[in-house]
Amino acid sequence: MSRLSFPRRAPGRTRTPVALAVPALLAVAFLFLPLAGILVRTSWGEVGDHLTSPGVVEALQLSLLVSFWALALSLVLGVPLAWLLARVDFPGKAFVRSLVLLPMVLPPTVGGVALLLAFGRRGLLGPWLEDTFGITLPFHTSGAVVAATFVAMPFLVISLEGALGGLRPRYEETAASLGASPVRVFATVTLPMVAPGLLAGAALTWARALGEFGATITFAGNLPGTTQTLPLQVYLLLQNSPEAATSVSLLLLVIAMAVLIALRGRWTGTPRDTTGDPNRRRNRPTSPDDDTEPGPEAKAGPGREDTAAEVKEATTVDERWALHADVTGFTRLVLDAEPGTTIAVVGPNGAGKTTLLRALLGLTTRAHAELRLGALDVTALAPHRRGVAWVPQDGALFPHLSALSNTAYGLRAHGVTRAEARRTAQLWLDRLDVGHLAHRRPAQVSGGQAQRVALARALATRPRLLLLDEPLAALDQTTRARVRHTLRTHLDGFGGVCLMVTHDPVEAVSLADRVLVLDEGRVVQDAPPADVTRHPRSPWVARMLGKNAWPGTATADGLALTGGGLLVAADPLSPGTRALAIIAPEAVSVHRDRPSGSPRNVWPGTVREITASGSRLRVLITSERAPDLVAEITPQAAVELALADGVPVWTSVKATEATVVAL
Repeated sequence: MSRLSFPRRAPGRTRTPVALAVPALLAVAFLFLPLAGILVRTSWGEVGDHLTSPGVVEALQLSLLVSFWALALSLVLGVPLAWLLARVDFPGKAFVRSLVLLPMVLPPTVGGVALLLAFGRRGLLGPWLEDTFGITLPFHTSGAVVAATFVAMPFLVISLEGALGGLRPRYEETAASLGASPVRVFATVTLPMVAPGLLAGAALTWARALGEFGATITFAGNLPGTTQTLPLQVYLLLQNSPEAATSVSLLLLVIAMAVLIALRGRWTGTPRDTTGDPNRRRNRPTSPDDDTEPGPEAKAGPGREDTAAEVKEATTVDERWALHADVTGFTRLVLDAEPGTTIAVVGPNGAGKTTLLRALLGLTTRAHAELRLGALDVTALAPHRRGVAWVPQDGALFPHLSALSNTAYGLRAHGVTRAEARRTAQLWLDRLDVGHLAHRRPAQVSGGQAQRVALARALATRPRLLLLDEPLAALDQTTRARVRHTLRTHLDGFGGVCLMVTHDPVEAVSLADRVLVLDEGRVVQDAPPADVTRHPRSPWVARMLGKNAWPGTATADGLALTGGGLLVAADPLSPGTRALAIIAPEAVSVHRDRPSGSPRNVWPGTVREITASGSRLRVLITSERAPDLVAEITPQAAVELALADGVPVWTSVKATEATVVAL
């Protein structure tokens, strides 16, 4: 007896509930049956004759004329409107968006009446248009264009607004920092990056204008050769020749379906970020020419020495730009720096680091910067006129441009000829050892390469002030070390001031001449890296450096810790002084029994976490008598003490090992 076998359901696939499947299938049938009616009732043998008849051909030509003019008018008016709705907050924005959507839900004949009352001979603007310009819209081809534009333009605005809303502003802000005016940014960065949404909206707008009926017949009439478009021709043919009407309807159906199939549901899609996110870059396999190793084109060869000399000559910066900034608002500080100074800006999240950079760029209302660069006061200048170049965390390379075009972008924005801009851009790419990548798009390079291209793009414009927002954060450790070395080399020859936001103490120490510590928008410390490392005045910085940091208030007996407990230090402060105690992890001793002898600070605790740090182990110990404490010990000591999570221990710190800094 044979056994019937049934296909098994794929693992993880949910069975569709019958209560939902049946109505869904009915909905599909409801939508498909009218289309099937056209296909079944079409006289296929007479389709050619119907579509080539003089009246249909004339109506088709007029429909194409009207629809393309409506598309052009929608692009001229709708693109700026979509940008306004996506990028600008203004009173009445919700009302304007409702006006955009209104033609989509308004009955077409009502729209035609509204147009007639606005632009008709007795309408609001009709008499003025006729008397001043001699323009009469009703019962004229131009009236059919206006009617089609009225009902079709919302499709373009909605599609483009969605694409603009999905485009992160950092690309446009970066372009502005390179010297591009708002109009240039819009034309060369914004529109190319939202091109899929724009094309989808344009296709839908054209298709809707091609099929417009109600508003056209109400406002423009049904005059053969003047306003009788293809949908109106279908309406007339239904009365005299239903078979011909079906054939023409089939033509319109095919056009509409072709547009929708070509779009494949992308009409509300957002632009794809083809630069790749940091995580994708970090996990990308390393190619042979990755990071600092130059490719074959960049290696030694005939004329290589001449190229190197050109690089040095073309990228030498003669100008020297000192910095003076008086920042008010959420971030409040006064900052002065000599030319060639690199300042690392550090602090916890929300400290105001990014706000500081954006204030210097003139891109935020949270803070305002009175900014002077050299002898030039740029406070009142627009971002693209300040000479302040910005390199965001991921570089924000324009995905539609090659590395060479990216690097030349700022030069072109400053009026440099295309040939000269590309020559200079190539020299800068060569200087940063990525010249062999000149014709690659951002998605085709590694994270380290992208960072160097972004740096070359910023330096090529010879800015007065260079702002780097965590430039190495997205890189792996090996790549970070190489790019850090490259960055240090080129910052040494920079004639302006560089501000670099970072969370990496190695970057701050190796790249910066000063470290600016911010917390809640205020300056906590501004000193050379060595001083900040030895005497951090911020708990966050101390922990970033791997040290224990305990805030408290000085008393006659020691430092009363904010987290509870008392710390005795060798150099006490005056009672009542707010202070920060800094204890190096290696100064913390760990015992299984209460220690005896000289330690003044002894606390019982419990091991909560053990992590490796190079050749040593870092042990997190919690206690009811003191704040959490990190000790650094050798693996051998951990074995001898039999340390593990949950093991009770004692910790001790000598008074001479605790540094107390007044806040």
